[in-house]
Amino acid sequence: MQFITFLTEFIKQPKNIGAISPSSKKLAKKMIETICFEKAQCIVELGPGTGSFTNELMKRKEQSTKLILIENNKVFFEKLRKQFEHEPSVIVIHGSAENLCIYMSTLNIEKIDYVVSGLPFTSLNPDISSCILRNVKDCLDDGEFITFQYSLVKKSFIQQFFENISHEKVWVNLPPAYVLSCKLGNRRFS
Repeated sequence: MQFITFLTEFIKQPKNIGAISPSSKKLAKKMIETICFEKAQCIVELGPGTGSFTNELMKRKEQSTKLILIENNKVFFEKLRKQFEHEPSVIVIHGSAENLCIYMSTLNIEKIDYVVSGLPFTSLNPDISSCILRNVKDCLDDGEFITFQYSLVKKSFIQQFFENISHEKVWVNLPPAYVLSCKLGNRRFS
């Protein structure tokens, strides 16, 4: 059922969805591998879609950790809203990642520890991508931005905002994907 919903939305909006199938469990696990769940107070997911990464985040996050889901697609938003309506630590927002700082201000959240992104930067307009990455950078402070892409063609673009990027390829995904872990400045990965 999740695959059919995803494929239907991809056919309607290929540039916004960016993939023909949901992310694999292997990719989802790799995406959240560097998160220190014991210390994280706020995690944001951009473009959760049908919830592949969200489900892994929910399995591991502390009960008190806020999880903010920002989804632009109305169908995916409605499914996520219903799925998490009884979870007080989960906030589902129907909107654009371009407005991340506005949402955080409205929610009185001063610090985000991790931003996990399923957004297809390769197919997004470069101005929109820049706005999103600027918002993420401004809201993160010393946190970590974790995204995946199907190629490394946008790595140098993302590096304009996050100088310190490590990446790893996940073969068990359709198509295979690169997970990029991004931090600001000279901070090194531990």
